Amino acid sequence: MDYPAFLRQVARGEAPPIALLHGGDSQLLDDALDAATRGLFPDRALAAWGREVFDGRERGVDEIVRSAMTLPLGSGRRLVAVRRAQALTAKGADALNVYAASPNPATCLLLLADEPLRASRERRVDHWLLAGLPATAIVELPTRGSRELAGWLRQRAALEGLTVTDEAARLLVELTGEDTATLLGEARKAALAGGPDNRAVGVKDVGAIVGERRLDAIFDLTRAVERRDLAGALKTLDRLLATEDAPLLLAVLARDVRTAWTALAWRRRGRPVEEIARTLRRPPAVIEALTGPTSGSEALFAWRLRRCWDADRRLKSSGEPRAEMAALVADLCAER
Repeated sequence: MDYPAFLRQVARGEAPPIALLHGGDSQLLDDALDAATRGLFPDRALAAWGREVFDGRERGVDEIVRSAMTLPLGSGRRLVAVRRAQALTAKGADALNVYAASPNPATCLLLLADEPLRASRERRVDHWLLAGLPATAIVELPTRGSRELAGWLRQRAALEGLTVTDEAARLLVELTGEDTATLLGEARKAALAGGPDNRAVGVKDVGAIVGERRLDAIFDLTRAVERRDLAGALKTLDRLLATEDAPLLLAVLARDVRTAWTALAWRRRGRPVEEIARTLRRPPAVIEALTGPTSGSEALFAWRLRRCWDADRRLKSSGEPRAEMAALVADLCAER
């Protein structure tokens, strides 16, 4: 089952007897738990009697299974949720597998793991939770690129009555990163910056919470890299690193590389500058500069993006931020 299908199912009050949601997006997990709660308990006061939430770091599988086996008081169903389910120890595998084979139909057991559980570069093998549950009970959270995140933020904010412009959403993604809980929190703060009754978030509101001077400095870095002004870019980078996290600056630089590569590819396939500018939301003059005769090849932009990924890997592997970012900026400014 995919995540949107799960939300639709629980919204109808048809939460499955057992489900495991896993991925690195804590906001999506919170939304799933909230949707299941609303679906099972239209009267939220009843949730106090029918819902129990555990922390996988503090409770064992046996205690959780006992709670799931408990019958609800009166009519309806129970909801047993386990946050940070990835912390449950494997010694409880047998008990959970036995329960999963014949779950209590009067309970929805919702396991919420705030990290991916599939084998990956960080995880050598699948987490044991994946082995004992039926495939239909496992929901892998979707991942999004920065462009999709901006759209998600606008849609999610709209559920709370906030109207976020496309430019403001993209700016929040650039400056805040890809953690959806943080993004939504910053959108709420930006709305409040416009007054207690303000429900619209624009670039000005985002600037009010992050600071106009901070915005100007970050854009100074990207403009210097676009001009291949190595001295200016390194000077701006040094100033920014005194107050900004390296991953944020790296995300902004990688975004610009992807944008420039896309613009170049479209221009060389015959799309007009004005159309590219509208789609990428950049001034036509900027598109002209990015795709001019000295802009380089698509292979060069592919290399630059791989270089950003390499810098990201090094930072996550305890690389020294100032040195890694300086080397990256030098490579992005270099003539090749």
